[in-house]
Amino acid sequence: MDERSDPLAARPGHEAEELVGEAREAVRAMEDFQDPSQEWRRLFSELFGTFLLVLVAAGGGMVGQAFPDTIGRGAAVVAPALMVTAIILFMGKVSGAHLNPAVSVAFSMRGDFPWRRVPGYVLVQLAGAVLAAWFLQAVVGVSSAYGATYPAAGWPAGDAFLMEAVLTLGLVSVILGTASGAQNLGPIAAIGVGAYIALAGLWASPISGASMNPARSLGPAAVAADLRSWWVYVAGPLAGAAVAVGIAFVLRGGGGGRAASAAAQGGLFTRARRPDRS
Repeated sequence: MDERSDPLAARPGHEAEELVGEAREAVRAMEDFQDPSQEWRRLFSELFGTFLLVLVAAGGGMVGQAFPDTIGRGAAVVAPALMVTAIILFMGKVSGAHLNPAVSVAFSMRGDFPWRRVPGYVLVQLAGAVLAAWFLQAVVGVSSAYGATYPAAGWPAGDAFLMEAVLTLGLVSVILGTASGAQNLGPIAAIGVGAYIALAGLWASPISGASMNPARSLGPAAVAADLRSWWVYVAGPLAGAAVAVGIAFVLRGGGGGRAASAAAQGGLFTRARRPDRS
């Protein structure tokens, strides 16, 4: 091969080495992107998914404030449920599509998700919620407080806490149940989760907003700098999730099986604590 056919041969030695080094770095970057163990892909998935969820969940109230009499309560609570269904279907295999700190904690308590990954998931879920609230406030032109969730006027915060705990108990029970080895429903699980969110919102949203998700509530509230009763939307969902994990143990025994771990972690580099279980 002569210099005309090999462009590297026509360059000084150090320039050729630099080009080879750059080529190797590019190949290594591509290999890293394809490596399923790269946690950043899961984290980006959770950030993007939570952004889309809060965009719809908070957007209903904010757009309704900007354009009165255009969005009814039914549409405002069903739209997030449909969005969750879509998100689970298109990215559940990447990160598990938790979209909710309470779900991440519940999966870990159940033994289906590594505890070391929970802080990263929670952080990006909160970041996605804040980004969605900022975007809506900038585009719609009303305070993100109209997209946050608060206890109903005149209702004690304690009652709203109990409502959020019970609603989240049901939501996490559905999630853990459809992710179990005996009842893994695959893509149909998205329909079950979305249906529960819609049904819970249709009857319970006037009381507490039927959030069932700390990120969904805290994101818009933080952007609006209005954190009234914030503890309701942290303690309530976490308490409900913990009880749901206990009920799952009573119904199905311990977790950590292959199917449940795959549902919780996504299909990328899944690790099962109990691979002997289905």
